[in-house]
Amino acid sequence: MNFGDIVRKKLSLLAMLLAAFAFTAMPQGAMAQIDENLSPVETNEAAQDAQAATGQDFSAVDAPVVTDTAAPFEPFGPDMIKGQPTAFEDDAIQSMTFQPQYTENGDYALWMHDYVLIPVITGISLIVLFLLLWVIAKYRRRANPVPSKTSHNTLIEVLWTVVPVIILVVIAVPSITLLARQYETPPADAITIKANGYQWYWGYEYVDNGGFEVISNMLDEAEALDAGEPHQLAVDNRMVVPVGVPIRLQTYGADVIHSFGIPSLWFKLDAVPGRINEKMITIKEEGIYYGQCMELCGARHGYMPIAIEARSLEDYNAWVQAQPGGQTRAQIQAAAAAEAAQADAAAEDAESAEDAAEAGDTTGEAEADAAEAEATT
Repeated sequence: MNFGDIVRKKLSLLAMLLAAFAFTAMPQGAMAQIDENLSPVETNEAAQDAQAATGQDFSAVDAPVVTDTAAPFEPFGPDMIKGQPTAFEDDAIQSMTFQPQYTENGDYALWMHDYVLIPVITGISLIVLFLLLWVIAKYRRRANPVPSKTSHNTLIEVLWTVVPVIILVVIAVPSITLLARQYETPPADAITIKANGYQWYWGYEYVDNGGFEVISNMLDEAEALDAGEPHQLAVDNRMVVPVGVPIRLQTYGADVIHSFGIPSLWFKLDAVPGRINEKMITIKEEGIYYGQCMELCGARHGYMPIAIEARSLEDYNAWVQAQPGGQTRAQIQAAAAAEAAQADAAAEDAESAEDAAEAGDTTGEAEADAAEAEATT
């Protein structure tokens, strides 16, 4: 046995050990580094055999399958609808304000409306009404036959300049705070979802979960009523998102300008052709939230409803894996780790074979060329 045979056997054994390590240890190590907010479902391997038996394709090569076949995803029913407007017959006061809010920005905006703007507006209106009535009563012709010729009053002029400035400053502080909160930069681990506006329907592209797109169309009246949902708001496919997780929601207009608006989530963002807009949204509670296109976009503008279904992260991951090509972030990271491990193993094989070639083994030199080609592909 010459030196080349010995080296080839050693390299073959090393390659087998590295491959085994890449397909077992590395994916698990990668998943261990995932943010602690990720669901335990993303580390579940029990359903792999069951999914293979049903003929489903794995979304990530050699990555653990996280779908729990014992508990498939079930869409919410109409009992989970939240954030709808209140009828006057149900609550006269509530019907005159905004819908209930389910995001932190929405809560802040509602607080500003109820405890800053409304008191200021009411106070100014009452003062103006009082002054108007006082002037009518005191300076009417019968009570004041000889009108005053006063041209100006320094105190009054100072007051009607300083007081409005103070009022504007009081309003400006929470207003600027709300504007800044609405345009906070999403964190690096935010889930990216892209809402594409078409004439006249929406498409939801899950950029961080395999890039699949869900097309959402409005249900007709009979289908909506049968499902127990409001007509012209119910859709065939909802936009499913995780609750309590920052979402980088992007909008894009495929044809004309649309606008993605959900009043109960305090979210509105234009979808413009040729550019991508984005804002961050974090929903506080599970439920179904309705919205509509809020930019006149053509003949069927009024038939572009938006339905968001906010679910737990576990349910969201299960739903993602039920979509064609859907992958959880854990699977994507595990697959990337496995590919990196394979590339490292191929590079080490190439380096070892080159060492054998330098020792004078022609067969080892050929193996070095083959290993280099494999490492570059």
